[in-house]
Amino acid sequence: MTRKISRRQMIGGTAAALAGISIVPRHVLGLGQVPPSEIIRVAGIGVGGQGAGDLAAIAGEKDVKIVALCDVDERRGDESFKKFPEAKRYKDFRKLIDDHQQDFDAVVVATPDHTHAAAALAAIWAGKHVYCEKPMAHSIFEVREMMRAAAAKNVVTQLGNQGHSFESIRVFCEWIWDGAIGEVHTIHAGCNANHSKIGELAKLKEKPAVPAGLDWDLWVGPAHYRAYHPMYLPGNWRGWMPFGTGTIGDWTCHVLDPVFWALDLGAPSTIRAEAKDYDPKKHGETFPMGSVITYQFAQRGTRGPLKLVWHDGVESLPRPAELEPERKLPEAGAIVLGTKGGIMYGSHGATGVRIFPEKKMVAYKQPTKRLPRLKGHQQDWISAIREGKQAGSNFNYGGPLTEIALLGVIATRLLGQELKWDGGPFKKNDEANAMMKPEFRRGWGL
Repeated sequence: MTRKISRRQMIGGTAAALAGISIVPRHVLGLGQVPPSEIIRVAGIGVGGQGAGDLAAIAGEKDVKIVALCDVDERRGDESFKKFPEAKRYKDFRKLIDDHQQDFDAVVVATPDHTHAAAALAAIWAGKHVYCEKPMAHSIFEVREMMRAAAAKNVVTQLGNQGHSFESIRVFCEWIWDGAIGEVHTIHAGCNANHSKIGELAKLKEKPAVPAGLDWDLWVGPAHYRAYHPMYLPGNWRGWMPFGTGTIGDWTCHVLDPVFWALDLGAPSTIRAEAKDYDPKKHGETFPMGSVITYQFAQRGTRGPLKLVWHDGVESLPRPAELEPERKLPEAGAIVLGTKGGIMYGSHGATGVRIFPEKKMVAYKQPTKRLPRLKGHQQDWISAIREGKQAGSNFNYGGPLTEIALLGVIATRLLGQELKWDGGPFKKNDEANAMMKPEFRRGWGL
């Protein structure tokens, strides 16, 4: 059965377009808005690793200039410092925004998860357009504050799930809407990455010195303070709940993006997490070696109810009976099962998307392209700023997508409990509701 495509699906879940921007001087438009006739001045907060890649992509756009760089770790920021020698340098993003907000129009936030909201909110309330790496924030409270602020200030936002701008995710959506596999009822998704630090907990008794060039206090930011340890950075923070969101937070915004868009998932009704050899009270600052998290989604519009099961770490995706023996399961990706067959894809925008078994793929007559194709994800954000519209994975879309991951984190902390959500708050569960908003360190409250 061919499914009717809603307006929300066609625009990728974006908010209504902002009013058009005319070619008028910057001071007439107001802080944070950029007329097509002028350069878009971009500041980077967290400019090593993924942040460096984001800035490089943005800097390649016409009439874009990187004017300021902020990183608490001089070692991590060195690549960007050398690439953009004329940009002003900062360690504290609060000083960058408080003292120099007239000098830039847009901000790229690519810090660890626990500082996404603090940096993004400071920029948004200063009227800056924001590109924020995934997951959007570290808690549900922060996600919703970012959505609220972005709407209040009418800024252009983009979540850093690059695959949302790929050709492959649009192909997947068009196949689902065309009824290629009938009505979807089950999704198995996940990633075999393992961010657990259970085997290294004893190392925290060590007291190494803070390396030169790192401002550890600023790195900790809004989280509860603890002594420096190299097990927290540069990338290890993903495995620690005070700073990261585990494998599910790292990969959900990539792996689930295609089904979230195509099936208009919205909020789950229930969530339940299972993990072997894991005790939240004993191991509570880190994640299990593997998780199986089951979400139930109620009927929504023309879509029927469905089940989504997340598998990560040592918990592998199940192998569908119809999948050919020689076909490998994705290390990160999803298996989507419908009443007329299945689709398998990899991470980042449904890369390698194929109907299975292959004979059904060969026989399938592909539908006409209905969704616009994009040049790139960072470029989509820059174009949206220039054109006075919203980007494809703006915070109204990326926020609810991120919440699926954050609900999984809460379920992991309350292992074995069935949590009833329906968009929140949790029903009859004060412990789960308390986890929606963390306690922030004094001076960093949001």
